Amino acid sequence: MLGESRIKQITETILGRSTADQTEVVVLANDTYLTRFANSTIHQNVAETNTEVRIRVVLGQRLGIATTNNVESDPLVEALERALAVAGLQPENPDFQSLPGPMPISKVAGFSESTASYTPAQRAQGVGTICQMARAEGVVASGAFTTAAFELAVANSLGTLAYYPTTYADFNTVVMSDTSAGYASALTMDAGDLDFETLGREAVNKCLRSQNPRPLPPGEYSVILEPYAVQDLVQMLAWTGLGAVAFQEGRSFMVGRIGQRIVDPRVSLWDDGLDPAGLPWPFDFEGMPKQRVDFIEGGVARGVVYDSYRAGKEEGRVTTGHALPAPSAYGPMPTNTFLAPGGATVEEMIASTKRGVYITRFWYTRPVEPARVVITGMTRDGTFLVENGEIAHPVKNLRFTQSYLEALNQVSMIGRDRKLLLGMADIARDSVPALKLDRFSFTGATEF
Repeated sequence: MLGESRIKQITETILGRSTADQTEVVVLANDTYLTRFANSTIHQNVAETNTEVRIRVVLGQRLGIATTNNVESDPLVEALERALAVAGLQPENPDFQSLPGPMPISKVAGFSESTASYTPAQRAQGVGTICQMARAEGVVASGAFTTAAFELAVANSLGTLAYYPTTYADFNTVVMSDTSAGYASALTMDAGDLDFETLGREAVNKCLRSQNPRPLPPGEYSVILEPYAVQDLVQMLAWTGLGAVAFQEGRSFMVGRIGQRIVDPRVSLWDDGLDPAGLPWPFDFEGMPKQRVDFIEGGVARGVVYDSYRAGKEEGRVTTGHALPAPSAYGPMPTNTFLAPGGATVEEMIASTKRGVYITRFWYTRPVEPARVVITGMTRDGTFLVENGEIAHPVKNLRFTQSYLEALNQVSMIGRDRKLLLGMADIARDSVPALKLDRFSFTGATEF
């Protein structure tokens, strides 16, 4: 960890030497530690310490960006000069107005000293718990356990100055036999909160129960989705339609539908970087405070996220604090999403199902038609047929091609408990419950 005073020295060095009309400095410092395991044995320990300094300069309406991970004075100035040179070669961007000025930022607690100081021996102990459980049942465990400490700082020549340290611990495992697999994952700020016994039982038991799966014909079925599968629904909604770029370019499913009901009235989805139930992150990569953004409220479309540039393209619009590191082809994106819970347990979902499919998670999902959020992908790591209120037997994995919007119009039950999971590019964090959907379309079967 560099610390706030050292990072301030870095930003002041650059801002003090810049001849640009406006200058922005983003410092992202990280200490990341990873333990990987396969065949129920740890095979890799990795420790990475890095600092990225990203400089954005403005000359009129021309922008230039350069980065360095050398935080000594001369390399910082050299990176600044490269950014100025790049800006000088750019055409003017008539839509660019200004870097954002300073705004008040809420204080949130997101740092765990126990995570920052977590040792390889501690990670090995947690991983060893799962590996021992797998060996005892004659199955094989693989996965990864990451602990990380980050510092994000943003400063610009207009007076913006923001600093935030945070930590996270992410664990995931796949447990396999010759004919089956089980999965478990968890995300937390404090690594001490991870319950490896529970995670191990979840993955090992799922693997054992899904052995020797039987074929199931493709078609429309009721489905019960564990939070791992529900997270994919949330992520695909976010990346195809909940950012300002897709909305302004007419590619978002939200276009022309703000204020209209688009999914089941029990569905509410929002982004809130200050909610301690997630992993709080109080400002974005422009140093702008995170605002709660309601995407879907009671089934009704409400809005999307903005950064300062995209907000400037709409009259009266302001940033919601969702800028990604510049330059970003994606533009602003949700990073702290929450799907509202309901009142059902997974057991109640199963008991209420006459015939359906129980799904642990989706994988290899890809957009087919973003405007309708039509996604294709496959089930994985534990898929079961449910008959007459009970799990009957495991089934071979199924391929689906399904509009996630249409699926969310088929909600019959929502889980009362939510699970916090790491999202795309390790930037997003999603808090999601289980779901029961009355209809979901499977278009193909597999041999495994």
